[in-house]
Amino acid sequence: MLHVAPLWVGGLLRERLFGRSTVVLTSATLALGGNFDALARQWGLPPEKAAEKAGDAGGETDPVPDPDAPRWSGMDVGSPFAHARSGILYVAKRLPPPGRDGLPPSYLDEIAGLVEAAGGRTLGLFSSMRAAKQATEALRGRLATPLLCQGEDSTMQLVKQFAEDEATSLFGTLSLWQGVDVPGPSLSCVIIDRIPFPRPDDPLVAARQRATDARGGNGFLTVSATHAALLLAQGAGRLLRGMDDRGVVAILDPRLATARYGGFLRASLPPFWTTDDREKVHAALRRLRGSG
Repeated sequence: MLHVAPLWVGGLLRERLFGRSTVVLTSATLALGGNFDALARQWGLPPEKAAEKAGDAGGETDPVPDPDAPRWSGMDVGSPFAHARSGILYVAKRLPPPGRDGLPPSYLDEIAGLVEAAGGRTLGLFSSMRAAKQATEALRGRLATPLLCQGEDSTMQLVKQFAEDEATSLFGTLSLWQGVDVPGPSLSCVIIDRIPFPRPDDPLVAARQRATDARGGNGFLTVSATHAALLLAQGAGRLLRGMDDRGVVAILDPRLATARYGGFLRASLPPFWTTDDREKVHAALRRLRGSG
C-alpha cells in the first residue's frame, strides 16, 4: 500500500480558512510550553509576537513563511481547577531513562508502590500496548487490588468497571490518554510511563523533522516535542474531572526533569504542585484513600 500525506497543512489552512474568515479556535490543550505559538506554527500562522519567548518549541519561523500571513491573538482564560492545591505532579527523576527492552524492574516497583499507596484508583497510561500488558502481567498477582488492562474487553466497558469500583486500576495506551472522564475517588492517580514521543521510524514524523531541520530549525523540538507535550497535557488532564477531585500525576520518565526540552514539556502541563519525593507522594495518596 502507498500512503501519501502533506508535510504541512498550514498553507492550506491559511489560504482557505484563516485568510477568508474570522476564526475562533478553542481547546483545553492549545497552549504548549506556556504559549500558543507551537500549534499556531503548524497551522501556517506566524508567532503571536515578533520576538518569540526563549524556551519555546525550537524558536522556529513560520513553516509557510509569508509576510501577508493572517495575524492572530491568543487568550488563556485559565482553569476552574486550583491545580496547585488539588494535584501533585510527581517526576520520578531517580529512575533510569526508559529503554527499548520493556519496563525495567525499577519502573514496575515504582508503579506497584503508587497503586498500593492509592489503594487502586489508578489510571496507567503507557506509551505502548506492550508496556501496558507487561505491567499488568507483572503486577496483577502482586497487587491486592483489581487490575484491568485495555484489550481484555471493550474500552467503554473497562472504563465503566474502573469508574464503578474504587479499588480497581486500569492500564492502557493511546485511546485512554484522551476522552476518559472519571470524576470522583475512583481516579486518584494517573501514571505515565514515559514521555510520549512519536515513533522515530514513523516516516511522516521523520520527513517533517528533516524539513524543519533543512529550514534551519530544530525538527525534534518542533515536531516530536510538540507532539509529546500535547499528549502529556491530555494525559495529565485525566486527573481532575470534577471540582472536588484530588490526586497525583506520576511521570516515571526522568527526562522530564533532566533533559533540555523538559522545561517546555513541564510548561505544557497543568500547574500542579511538583515534587520528586516518592515518600511525600505515597503519603498524600494514603491520605486521599483514607478521606475517600
